[in-house]
Amino acid sequence: MKALQFIGAGEPLASVEIDDPSPGPGWVVIDVHAAGLCHSDLHILHGPGSDWVAKKPIVLGHEVAGTVSALGDGVTGVSIGERVGVALIAHPLEAGLVYAPGLAVDGGYAEKTLVHESVLVPIPDNVSFAQAAVATDSIATAYHAVRTTAEVREGHIVGIIGLGGLGLNGVRIASLLGAKVYGVDTNPRTFDIARDMGAVECFADIADLKALEPHVIIDFAGAGLTTAVAVETVRPAGRVVVIGLEAGTAEINISHMVLASVQLHGSLGASKQDLVEVYDLLASGALRPPIEEVVFDEVPAALERLQRGEVTGRLVTNPQRADDRRHTRS
Repeated sequence: MKALQFIGAGEPLASVEIDDPSPGPGWVVIDVHAAGLCHSDLHILHGPGSDWVAKKPIVLGHEVAGTVSALGDGVTGVSIGERVGVALIAHPLEAGLVYAPGLAVDGGYAEKTLVHESVLVPIPDNVSFAQAAVATDSIATAYHAVRTTAEVREGHIVGIIGLGGLGLNGVRIASLLGAKVYGVDTNPRTFDIARDMGAVECFADIADLKALEPHVIIDFAGAGLTTAVAVETVRPAGRVVVIGLEAGTAEINISHMVLASVQLHGSLGASKQDLVEVYDLLASGALRPPIEEVVFDEVPAALERLQRGEVTGRLVTNPQRADDRRHTRS
């Protein structure tokens, strides 16, 4: 079968033919119908995150959805033909992402992949494979960050920094929780879609949030300076949550953070229950993430677009249609 492997930092994805997987006890094979393209893939490819993967070479692609096509011994929780998403279980933290596709084991940039039964979540009938795939990370991570780490509540004023795939989902989720949401991004092309997803207004400068006295600022960019400015912009006793990994460090005004009792939190991934709840929101129509499908053979070029900041929303690919030249949006 056709697959895209990560060979090493600084190397392009390798298009290879590998054997079809065979499931051992507790594992299943799924036919991959959607795999999301993520900024984390860029961190792996370009070096800073190359140590995140458990082996090399490895098939990347950690946002995965498809149909079960083979069962290992002892698997009873799913059946052949069932539509499933693959949860990236980062909570509880001790779970350690031990079965994470594209990180711990081969992932979704292939026609088929092995998945442990414990991380499978059924996809509701009216949720597409593309939606189900991006939900495993892009939406579930934003959901956990907004609802659990940031503790956003009705009536809160919330600033969202970075209006890419995760940030836009953060806008929508905070809005659904009853918050008054403001977006920040250096790219004004993201503003209209952020407003459509529930933002009251959008700004190019984080400092414009200060007069609004936000209870919470959630930094989906993580560019170093973005976090530093957020700490000085949130209201006294407010909370800053960082998800983005663009910069490795940030220079924080510790005196201000202490004297203003600002809380600074990191937020990684989500729980399996988070994904279940996100699927319910997708099924209800409350969440409609912007998604663009790219053909499988063009994944490397699509990742370059993502690197250049030319993508609004989320990219997915369907390895079952490797030679299909069409692009679709949902």
